[in-house]
Amino acid sequence: MAETHDTPPVPEVPGLEHTPEIGWRNPKLLFETSRPGRLGVQLPPIGTVDDTPLATLLPEELLRPAIDGMPELSEVDVVRHFTRLSRRNYTPELGLYPLGSCTMKYNPRINEEAARYPGFANSHPLQPASTVQGNLALCWALEEALREITGLSRVSLHPAAGAQGEFAGIQMVQAAFAKRGEKRRYVLIPDSAHGTNPASAHFAGFEVQELLSNEHGTLDLEDLERAMTEDVAALMLTVPNTLGVFENHILEIARIVHGKGGYLYCDGANLNAFVGKVRPGDMGVDVLHLNLHKTFTTPHGGGGPGAGPVAVAAELAPFLPVPTVEKGEDGFYLDFDRPDSIGRLRSFHGQFGMLVRALAYILAMGGRGLARVAETAVLNANYLRKGLEGHYHLPHDSPAMHEVVFNDKSQAEFGVTTMDIAKRMMDYGFHPPTVYFPISISGALMIEPTETVAKEDLDSFIEAMRAIAREAETAPDLVKGAPYTTPVRRCDEVAAARKPILRWTPEAG
Repeated sequence: MAETHDTPPVPEVPGLEHTPEIGWRNPKLLFETSRPGRLGVQLPPIGTVDDTPLATLLPEELLRPAIDGMPELSEVDVVRHFTRLSRRNYTPELGLYPLGSCTMKYNPRINEEAARYPGFANSHPLQPASTVQGNLALCWALEEALREITGLSRVSLHPAAGAQGEFAGIQMVQAAFAKRGEKRRYVLIPDSAHGTNPASAHFAGFEVQELLSNEHGTLDLEDLERAMTEDVAALMLTVPNTLGVFENHILEIARIVHGKGGYLYCDGANLNAFVGKVRPGDMGVDVLHLNLHKTFTTPHGGGGPGAGPVAVAAELAPFLPVPTVEKGEDGFYLDFDRPDSIGRLRSFHGQFGMLVRALAYILAMGGRGLARVAETAVLNANYLRKGLEGHYHLPHDSPAMHEVVFNDKSQAEFGVTTMDIAKRMMDYGFHPPTVYFPISISGALMIEPTETVAKEDLDSFIEAMRAIAREAETAPDLVKGAPYTTPVRRCDEVAAARKPILRWTPEAG
């Protein structure tokens, strides 16, 4: 663990009680609780089965060498250790999780029940198609639902996350130009796009040209007109963008891109801002990836694998990854015979458990329910924006969609930074918002409440943020020393990133 900074004495924090630094608050490492001879499990004698050395079954280079000092623990030692750690986790089940761009919403438990149906949970991806007709029918139904939601022609469920969906989309654009005998060099990406967009374009072999946002936080049309040439393959646009602003000239943007023979790629990570209200295909979008874990409530981050299906217009459909799920006279089947396909994107057919969860959510919500998702997400974000206006600086004046971006300009005059504000929020019982992103905004505080948060939670969050703003003005050292109530105080995060300690030793502690 990195060295901590000197901090002031623990203050009285409104609404929180201070717990002594004992036991469950600061559990020791498993290496420290180890005792020689303790066992978590004891297997019976092998009996008549031959005890075959593992080295005779696997190549030597695949065998892990012995690890000195592995902890020796009982079952209860291990269970208590990880239970203690779990009590440190912050989840949407505990309260508002305002990570902007990440959409950390509550996941309905009915989704989990559906994913655990034995027919889904116990199936194996290598089973013949005839024995998993229910699974294939589900994939077909999910694609049909996403086609209706997006207004696009076909959907691939393969991508394991949004970034892989992006990459697949750009590969299909590349394949389409190759089919026409063209080789285009550039991809245009606004400074308000998600950070994975330029990575995907570069990884696909394109050169990236950045476009600047205007004073309203949207794409500058004159800049686009200048940059959009016949050497540009695509514009990768995040809608709404990372400032939480909708590109209100989207139809004109599509006209400019298509006028030069390019494709309009839409980063659909923020689809929850307009799902059920507007279809990307109707806006001129040619290719779109969807983050099922954001819009359609499958577990996010450490809670489970991602899922990033990619939807395309009819012109790009021949290039979809293989296999696709098709419906024939004798049932559903996987089609590998697609000569223009970009190929297999990953093993098997996507993160199937996530696909089950997403379809369960879509069917439970229905069309009107999905529209209410967008309405409530936008309402909640604008409620927060109004509640914090005058307390934190707004770098743009455009109406917010599902998230709102403030910065620390008002607090900087007192020496308080965005990081100080984020750390202090932990003392008030809230997970901090996304900080220092988008990078086009200095000291950004990017807040997304999502549609699953009640007004009472929003009011509590607003009051905490207002209180921190008052503290920054009247007691800046208090804010700069936060957090005070967490198991670990403020760490040297730069040292932790540059010099991580990945293997425990008694000397490292």
